[in-house]
Amino acid sequence: MTFHPKGNLSLASEREGLLCLSLSLTMCKAGDFERCDYRTEWKMGYKVLSNVEKLKNSVLRMNSWLLIMRAIVTALVWASAVQLIGIWLIRGPRVFKVWPPCNQLDLHVASELPRLSIPVFPPKRIYKNNGYLMVSCNGGLNQMRAAICDMVAIARYMNVTLIVPALDKNSFWAASEFQDIFDVNHFIRSLRDEVRILKQLPPKLNNRPAYSLPPVSWSNISYYLHQILPLVRKYKVVHLNKTDARVANNGLPLEIQKLRCRVNFHGLRFTSQIEETGRKLVRILREKGPFLVLHLRYEMDMLSFSGCSHGCNSDEVEELNTMRYANPLWKEKDIDSELKRIEGLCPLTPEETALVLVALGIDHNVQIYIAAGEIYGGDRRLEGLKSAFPNVVRKETLLDPSDLRFFPNHSSQMAALDYLVSLESDIFVPTYDGNMAKVVEGHRRFLGFKKTILLNRRLLIGLIDQFTSGSLSWDEFSSIVKEAHADRMGSPKKRVSIVDKPKEEDYFYSNPHECLQLLDEPLRTT
Repeated sequence: MTFHPKGNLSLASEREGLLCLSLSLTMCKAGDFERCDYRTEWKMGYKVLSNVEKLKNSVLRMNSWLLIMRAIVTALVWASAVQLIGIWLIRGPRVFKVWPPCNQLDLHVASELPRLSIPVFPPKRIYKNNGYLMVSCNGGLNQMRAAICDMVAIARYMNVTLIVPALDKNSFWAASEFQDIFDVNHFIRSLRDEVRILKQLPPKLNNRPAYSLPPVSWSNISYYLHQILPLVRKYKVVHLNKTDARVANNGLPLEIQKLRCRVNFHGLRFTSQIEETGRKLVRILREKGPFLVLHLRYEMDMLSFSGCSHGCNSDEVEELNTMRYANPLWKEKDIDSELKRIEGLCPLTPEETALVLVALGIDHNVQIYIAAGEIYGGDRRLEGLKSAFPNVVRKETLLDPSDLRFFPNHSSQMAALDYLVSLESDIFVPTYDGNMAKVVEGHRRFLGFKKTILLNRRLLIGLIDQFTSGSLSWDEFSSIVKEAHADRMGSPKKRVSIVDKPKEEDYFYSNPHECLQLLDEPLRTT
């Protein structure tokens, strides 16, 4: 017997052929035995055997092709599905106006949703690296927040590698590392499709001196292209040692403006510890009803820095002046407090704030969360506010001391908690237009133009003085205050631009209108 390469299949075919031959032979009955042509019957048997073999091979080939085609189609379907899902997760928000729906960003909603165990990050952008950019941020938390957004955009534009920004440890307000406040890994990974970010310089460059300089304030892109980029190419490592307001508000490419927004609203996420504590604060407040966040800028450092001492006694005025003259970082020393107040350049006092809130018709039973440090003058200065609004609370009164044990002597981390609560409040009212007030205002616009009352301090000071002197009745005072602030509630509007006067125009981060979807406009997808 010869062995067929297909083994068992060949044997089976032979058996079937022999069976056919056997059947042919049985057809020769006993009476007709002599008439049976055995050769003919053998030929018929082998012919059947041959036909069976061919049929088997044909079926086998067809089944093989069907299996191969099925495998190819299945692979193509799965590959297409994976690609489409990946494209949507990475680029979908950009296609549909860059930003996800605002309701997905609500802190109290997000707190109820489980975190993804495996976050999806965009693929790395591949580009020729022109060098390394180191930056040292200066100022308080929100001034540094805006600066980080600016520096990411600049690094992306210059095609350089950004080293995780160093936070200010010398100013009155800050004493934390980047990773103490922000989720550094999320920061690096979530922006990797725009710019390469490293936690530190590569070892080969550790001993290489960096070229250090402060960039020019309110600079446009051409400054960084023609002044800073050549330095990066020449020295390989450039250190920008000042970052406050070093990028213009207006006149920048649209993609740069959108990247500043992306970093601010998506790239900069607080540490899990800060976010969890912030969610807890919001949950406690929500359980008791609506709440208003009052950014009451009446801390000792703020009053000393600004030179505003209205309502303080002589000892307090002397203490504030001494503090200002002792701080070498505060350049302005001789300040006329009353003149600044009349011009609307001072934060409202707690007593003035209480009058304004009542005049605006704020519900007396609403919870008022004070987003600020220790109020100068303590409970004595808060008596008027608490008398008008009994439900005045702070993070220290809402949380157990154990909840804040991780944040002692870290003013930036405490400010981060206030930032999170401010975003979630029903109403946000800043008494001074500092960096936190501006950045929170812009973030609340992004979250759906949430109600933010922007006080006209210059007008209010004149009205308050008239009311307290008796020249203006309460009804007149209240009516004028309401009318004056009817269109100052954080509603959609274009940012005011003033050529060659960047300090006087609207701050980019208070109203990044390039990144906002106006409520009365259809969804823009281009």
